[in-house]
Amino acid sequence: MISDRSEVTAMIRSAKVAKGIKWADVAAKIDMSKEWTTAGCLGQMTFDKTQAEVIGEMFGLPDEAVAWLQVVPYKGSLPTAVPTDPLIYRWYELVSVYGTSIKELIHEEFGDGIMSAIDFSMDITREPNPAGDRVSVVMSGKFLPYKSY
Repeated sequence: MISDRSEVTAMIRSAKVAKGIKWADVAAKIDMSKEWTTAGCLGQMTFDKTQAEVIGEMFGLPDEAVAWLQVVPYKGSLPTAVPTDPLIYRWYELVSVYGTSIKELIHEEFGDGIMSAIDFSMDITREPNPAGDRVSVVMSGKFLPYKSY
């Protein structure tokens, strides 16, 4: 019996390694972006029934796990307040160093509000460079102004 969505994530990660599955291949099968699909497979998004069934088949998941893929997850998956994984820590560092500048520039351009992580898209690509390939991350989130009442 599965008692937590994280158990399904562990099943998916294990099967991904065992079967040599790429996240982009999963995304193509459900016709979604690799970024959103990966977040879903790692327990951060909710799949509809059709998507969950396709993912279940690809990873060899039992019916109970497929049902869990359709349950709204508890979002936020970092195990500690300050991440310890080097790659994730660099994102934390990026926000620590540039977060106030990002905030200032968004407010200057749009006014008082936030960038949505709900109405949001992201694209991660490799950018070839003779000095060493670069990681290109493009994020786009709807601006949501604070409401006066």
